[in-house]
Amino acid sequence: MKQNLLYLGCALLCFGSFSCTKDFLSKTDPTRIGTNAFYKNEAEIVQAVNGAYGQLQGIVNSQWLYNELISDNTTIDFNPGDRGQAPSIEAFEFWTVNSGTGNINSMYVSYYNALYNINNTIAKLKGAVNVPDASKAKLDGQLKFLRAYYYFELTQYFGDVVLITEPLEVPSKAWDYLRVPQAQVYTQIETDLKDAVSSLPEQYSGADIGRATKGAALALLGKVYLTQKKYTETVSTLQQVLPLGYSLVQNYADVFDPGKKNGPESIFEVQYQGGNDLGEWSSFIYTFAPRLSKGAITGWPQSNPGGWNIPTNDLISSYETGDERKDASIGLDFHSPITGDIVPYIKKYAHPHAIYGRTDDNWPVIRYADVLLMLAEAINETAGPTSEAEGYLNQVRSRAGLGDINGLDKTAFREKVLHERRVELAFENWRWFDLKRSYTPDQLTQFLNTYSAVEKANPTVSRQGTPYSSGDYIFQSNEGLYPIPSNEILVNDKLTQNLGY
Repeated sequence: MKQNLLYLGCALLCFGSFSCTKDFLSKTDPTRIGTNAFYKNEAEIVQAVNGAYGQLQGIVNSQWLYNELISDNTTIDFNPGDRGQAPSIEAFEFWTVNSGTGNINSMYVSYYNALYNINNTIAKLKGAVNVPDASKAKLDGQLKFLRAYYYFELTQYFGDVVLITEPLEVPSKAWDYLRVPQAQVYTQIETDLKDAVSSLPEQYSGADIGRATKGAALALLGKVYLTQKKYTETVSTLQQVLPLGYSLVQNYADVFDPGKKNGPESIFEVQYQGGNDLGEWSSFIYTFAPRLSKGAITGWPQSNPGGWNIPTNDLISSYETGDERKDASIGLDFHSPITGDIVPYIKKYAHPHAIYGRTDDNWPVIRYADVLLMLAEAINETAGPTSEAEGYLNQVRSRAGLGDINGLDKTAFREKVLHERRVELAFENWRWFDLKRSYTPDQLTQFLNTYSAVEKANPTVSRQGTPYSSGDYIFQSNEGLYPIPSNEILVNDKLTQNLGY
């Protein structure tokens, strides 16, 4: 994925966003690529698909904010001298998000921007006479996998959402689309993923490694079923992943090593490339490292890290003694130069890199360990903690250096799997969705307010005497869904708002 492909996606969006009746305004801009002049052959459609992957990078770059910081997994390295991020980033940590929160609007727009380009490319692919059928199938499968992934994320964030699966030739037609029930969104997601399963290959080679595969589509479909509590379908779908050749790597830390990316445990990960000027690098550790750490974690003394997504005391204490995942996931070796206290940080994405600000870390989306834990959970819900369910759970625990779990009842096993998911998949953007799936809104409210009371009493990172605001860390049951951005309702007053906002 080259940087110009991401720009291409944006250019196509811009092309489809404006129309004028004056002839001199309707002329083709020679500096832009129009949709009618593109998609003429397989190479150009591959470029458009690559552009869709490029937009995935931008979305994943900020996903931690909506999936981890909102949860009990991470907090902030509080900066009493700079409150500029209080209404945007800190709003997620302290559960003070409202419909005017800027990052909610940015996230919403980025997803629908990506969906616009995907829908347009799918439509152009159907009419592409110069593309062989076999190539069409693979390209269509990749696009539908991405579309399903985006809509799965959107419906977790907002519940009922605007569902668009066709090109928008006239911008005003976008206002004809209203939010549809979540069940209808799930139906579309399932349809797209089933299409992707039937058309995607089991693996790629060479430069195509990293594209969506049959295994990725099956794993995501299983997660979609699990989220809906369709446990029988979850089991039958995820069992199809088992013979596809995936396996747990021996050393947990190797999963995140840039030198070993796309390994046998990787089912789908977002591709980044550091060490060059192609514009495809990642920079997660510069966001996550303690804000006063300078080069202690990044390796570059000119660093000015963000101090966001800091592992909480609650998460750190949840690791069992001897769990090898703890040291691979969390750094506890940095002391604040102000207070002397340890400021924890995420180690999963802290690796040496050749150019300042340009890391080579990929972002894991679905791993084989996730599939095993989902299978254990779903089997327990249908048949109880059978030896098969225990076996899937214990494969993951064994790799972490922990003993087997046997003899639990259904409730205890369910809780154990949720715990294993927390420590196994920490900082991989699944915690929020796991909590929402596992608890009713009232249970989630009680769970998070219990956590927040402890965090307020003993903050993970010192607030240096600054008190909490009166509304901080008070979670209400409606906050399991984010608000529809006020900007979207302003331009389309037929959109409804989520309860409580």
